[in-house]
Amino acid sequence: MNLQENSISVKILNGTLTKYKIKTSVRFFRDYPVRSVWDDESSKWWFCACDVVGALTETKNPRVYWATLKRRNSELFTNCKQLKLTAKDGKKYKTDVISENELNILLVITKSKSEKIFREWISYIESSLDDKSKLKAYELFESGIINKIEIGTIKGLQQIHAYIFAGLYDFAGKIRTKNISKGGFMFASVEYLVENLKKIEAMPENSLANIVKKYVEMNIAHPFMEGNGRSTRIWLDLILKKNLSLCVDWSLIDKKSYLEAMEKSPIDDSLIINLISKSLTDKINDRETFMKGVDYSYYYESDN
Repeated sequence: MNLQENSISVKILNGTLTKYKIKTSVRFFRDYPVRSVWDDESSKWWFCACDVVGALTETKNPRVYWATLKRRNSELFTNCKQLKLTAKDGKKYKTDVISENELNILLVITKSKSEKIFREWISYIESSLDDKSKLKAYELFESGIINKIEIGTIKGLQQIHAYIFAGLYDFAGKIRTKNISKGGFMFASVEYLVENLKKIEAMPENSLANIVKKYVEMNIAHPFMEGNGRSTRIWLDLILKKNLSLCVDWSLIDKKSYLEAMEKSPIDDSLIINLISKSLTDKINDRETFMKGVDYSYYYESDN
C-alpha cells in the first residue's frame, strides 16, 4: 500500500491524550488521481468519494455527482465520514471518504463500464513491484537516511537507487554494463558511460538553469538498467535543496507536460527548465511535499 504519513492527530481515548499519524496516498486510475487515507482510529483505509466517482464516471462535476448519490442512497452511506485531505490548492479540507464496503456499493450504483478494471486496479497496486519500491522511497524520508546521501554525485545517485530497489533488482545501485534505449532513443553508450558520468558530476550547480541542465544530462546518461527517472528526480530535489533552498512540487507538473518536456530536453532543455521553475517550493523539509513528489514521480513512469 502506498503510504504517506502527513499529519499527526490528537484524540482523547479513555481519558488519555493519544497521538496517531494519518497516512495518505495518491493513486492514479487512468490518469485520474484518487486520494485515500488510513485512519488509525478506525483501522481502515478510506477513499475520497468524489475522486472515486470522478474516476469511474469521468464526470466534470464529481462533487455534485457524489452529493446526489449520497442524498438518494443515504441509508447505504451512513458509515461514510469526513477526514482532512489535501486539495489542489495545497490546503486541507474535510472531505467525504468511504471505506472498502461503501466503495463496493458505489461501484455497483454508478454502473460504470470501468467497474471491473477499477477493482483489478485497486487489487494490483497493492502487490506490484513499483508499489514495493515506492514504500522504500517513502522510507528514505521517514528513516532520515535521505539526509546522509551525497548530493550531486554519482555515488549519491547510486545510494538512492540502491535503497529504493534493493531486493527488487539485482542491479540496484549498480551502473549498467549494457546499452539501453526507450521509444527509439538510445541512451549514453556503455563504452563512454563512466566518462560521461564523471563529466556530469562536475557540472555546476550555481543556478536553477545549470542544475536542471545537470539533471537532463543525467537522464540522457541513464546510468541504471531500470529505475532511472524515479531515482534521479529525488537526486535533483536534493541538489536544489542544497544550493537554492528549494525543491520541486511535482504535483504541479502534469504527466503529459513532463514527458513531452523531457523528450525534447536533449535538444531543447528550455521546456523542462520552465516547468520546474514554475513548480518550485521552499517546503524542502516537508514530509507531505516529499511523499506527494514520490507519488507523482512513480505516476510519470506508469503506463496508465
